[in-house]
Amino acid sequence: MRKFLFVTLAALMATGVYAQKGVEDGSRYGRGEDSIECLRNISIYTEYVKTENYKEAYENGWKAVFNDCPTAQNATYTNGVRILRALYKEETDPEKKAQYSNELIQVYEQRLKYLPQLNALASNPVREGEVIALYSHDYLAYNPKPDLAKAYELLRKAVTMEKDQCIYYVLADLMNVSSQRYRSNMDNEEYREALIQDYIDCANYIDPVIEAQTDDRIKQAAITTKSNIDAYFINSGAADCDDLQKIYGEKIEEHKNDLEYLSKVLDLMQLFDCTHSTAYFAAAEYVHAAAPTVQTAKGLANLYIVQRDDYETALDYYGQAVEMETDSESLSDLHFRIAQVWNMLENDDNSRSAIQKALAANPNNGNAYILLAQLYASNYKWTDDPALNRCAFFAVIDKLEQARRVDSDSTVIDRANELIRAYNAQTNNIEEDLFMLGIKPGDKLEIKGWINETVTIR
Repeated sequence: MRKFLFVTLAALMATGVYAQKGVEDGSRYGRGEDSIECLRNISIYTEYVKTENYKEAYENGWKAVFNDCPTAQNATYTNGVRILRALYKEETDPEKKAQYSNELIQVYEQRLKYLPQLNALASNPVREGEVIALYSHDYLAYNPKPDLAKAYELLRKAVTMEKDQCIYYVLADLMNVSSQRYRSNMDNEEYREALIQDYIDCANYIDPVIEAQTDDRIKQAAITTKSNIDAYFINSGAADCDDLQKIYGEKIEEHKNDLEYLSKVLDLMQLFDCTHSTAYFAAAEYVHAAAPTVQTAKGLANLYIVQRDDYETALDYYGQAVEMETDSESLSDLHFRIAQVWNMLENDDNSRSAIQKALAANPNNGNAYILLAQLYASNYKWTDDPALNRCAFFAVIDKLEQARRVDSDSTVIDRANELIRAYNAQTNNIEEDLFMLGIKPGDKLEIKGWINETVTIR
């Protein structure tokens, strides 16, 4: 490199080419003596950067290269950032600190100005949004008195341009500044709506950013950033359910075919536990209509049960989920849920029919046996004789014992045991009454009526 440099210097001096700086004529290094000076300064300051002697690099070459030949190389700007960050951190004099901060801003602004020419030199061109993202972060981090309006403008522009390629900490920066801006003037409706949109965007982009990380340390930092994004928004107090309903109530219809938009609204409302709002229901139904899945159908069914006590509509959505489901265990669970709804509607026949379908899909569904046992208990009266009616509880207990036998889920087993203890009380001291009827332990007895099963007396 040095040999090449000396040959170049000698050739230029010999030809007597006139001097002109690159910043003046748009050339890469300048011309004549000025091009020689530019190359010399690059060589000098770069050696200082290699040894992390940033003060010397700043004073011996870098500033001259930055000012006189701004398109000489991309390293002028990447090194300039390293130099000025270091000097800012080490400086204690407020005036000097402010100077370095201002010069750091100039580095980014000049890089953006000459980015097309600089990218033409690079094997890996840099995106404008990437530069703005770094600029926005450093504007906050290396600035004694950052202007909130400018910081927000830079961050919003960076996130808009970079989307899910954005640097993870810039997403957190945007949420931080946006929430600060809103808290400084909480009556400003524009700031509030902007903060909500900022949250929607940042929450949407952070997951692919996390997924793209290959360094475990950076991935963990990005995961922490995801939590911080939520925290900034929640702590801002920018929205409650009524506010979100007002903001999105009319916009849902306008965006009814925009799945991405609708999904963001659903995520936001779930975060604030606003799943009872009409906007949430409308968005969920439009999502299901546009791209129906088992999960969207099941989710809507659950919503109509929990939020509106609308069991008929819930049954319709569960029915749609059944038509799409292919996994036997999941199908069994859906039929069990349908059985529960019919039970709530006090339609025991339809409930038992759904239970039978649940057990056909998965014979090990203990919850289905428990519900069937409870239906038997509700329909134990099948004759005029009280003792014979009590025998129906043997059928109840049989189903509960089957539930704990086929299902390994500890919750199911515990529930079955609890009910067995309760229903056993219904058969205590039944032997004497049955003896008078000529029935003894070990005998088979057909329980007629709604249950219609044969039990063993014990």
